[in-house]
Amino acid sequence: MSTRLPTQSSDFPAWYGEVVRRAGLAENSPVRGAMVIKPYGYAIWEAIQRELDGRIKATGHENYYFPLFVPVSVLAQEGDLVEGFAPEVAVVTEAGGKKLEEPLAVRPTSEALIWSTYARWVQSYRDLPLLYNQWANVVRWELRPRLFLRTSEFLWQEGHTAHETEDEAVAETLTILHDVYADTVESVLAIPVLRGRKSESERFPGAVDTYTLEALMRDGKALQAATSHYLGQGFARAFDVRYTARDGSEQYPYATSWGASTRLVGGVVMAHGDDRGLRLPPRVAPQQVVIVPILGEDDHADVLQAAAAVADELRAAGVRVRVDDRPEYRPGFKFNEWELKGVPLRIELGRRDLAASAVTVVRRDTGDKQQLPLAGVSGAIDGMLGDVQTSLFRAARDEQERRTLRDPSSYDEMIEYLRDARGFVVAPWCGDAECEARVKEDSSATIRCLPLEEQPGQSGTCVCCGRTAVTTAVWAQAY
Repeated sequence: MSTRLPTQSSDFPAWYGEVVRRAGLAENSPVRGAMVIKPYGYAIWEAIQRELDGRIKATGHENYYFPLFVPVSVLAQEGDLVEGFAPEVAVVTEAGGKKLEEPLAVRPTSEALIWSTYARWVQSYRDLPLLYNQWANVVRWELRPRLFLRTSEFLWQEGHTAHETEDEAVAETLTILHDVYADTVESVLAIPVLRGRKSESERFPGAVDTYTLEALMRDGKALQAATSHYLGQGFARAFDVRYTARDGSEQYPYATSWGASTRLVGGVVMAHGDDRGLRLPPRVAPQQVVIVPILGEDDHADVLQAAAAVADELRAAGVRVRVDDRPEYRPGFKFNEWELKGVPLRIELGRRDLAASAVTVVRRDTGDKQQLPLAGVSGAIDGMLGDVQTSLFRAARDEQERRTLRDPSSYDEMIEYLRDARGFVVAPWCGDAECEARVKEDSSATIRCLPLEEQPGQSGTCVCCGRTAVTTAVWAQAY
């Protein structure tokens, strides 16, 4: 704890790695590219999971579970999926001391196995829609791993639905994008996001359209927070999933899939953290309040009793609270530790506070310190937690806006901005893949999304080639 963190401005990757390690979120495992999620990091993931799961179920979906292993022959039935994930797929060829008759892929995603099963579940229009989700782990062999952001194994949820009509399936993907993902990321994680479609080159393998949420981190790079895919009838055709329609004809259902992962934990770190460590939004913080008793020579019992009473009052009000009464550590050490861990509010309670019938409260987001009366403290704390949640979202939104270059005056200006990873560039695009590839070659940036309410730039010409623009694109370097 005595060694200062690297600063964000001097070495953001080193800062991120040290915060994840020192705050007790995760560490590398003996398996290259895989991580051990520690209790504090897992508690953040559990909070995210609860919020997502509640919204998923509120939109009419049920949870189920499918196996980790997929027969290679099943995976091979969907050509685009195989081609898209081939470099990342891990394959088991031997088990129980014997060579397997058929190799098993460790799932990189579950569309193939699930749609091969839906062939048995769907016979009639009366069986539709299928509205299902699973919480699982997946494996994608990652060449350049980074804790939470890109790991060979990660945790996520993946929804897989089947519908009678294209309109119903597209509406499903947008409902998930807005009502489940965007609402969770913005209202719980306090991270503002852009909502849009992926360009053809950036779509999920096998998708007709991929919808995405793109967030901007404090180093100017984008993070794909969640995706929702309209899959058309491709998977139904590949796995021969057919049903008898209302008019008696035989039809293929329309599919969607959608997912969000433990990458969101890394997003919380990078969207809100500062040079002292994490700054957690209260709605996702494992502990929203930490109480640090300031103990003198002869007032241990009174101070500890008062701290316990405050904690009980806060818990009764639904606040997640911890009393840090560890005798082996001094208050200053505890202050630094809980600042690093990003606890939204710290309550200091000592002899002077008791004499004044008050507590001292410190906000992690701003560092502001104030005294609150002991009487009715839970109401005041609840209001402060709401203020911290709002403040973090506004700060992240302001940072995103500050780092967004709209309608650059020239291609060179755009490339310089992107090459330096200063943030988003919003500019008109002709839709040509050659222009998209040129920008990537010149700057390492990709099109993060085509905003859902697409408007060509004021100039009406592509920033890359000068031809007529057909849409607006958002570029950035990304994780």
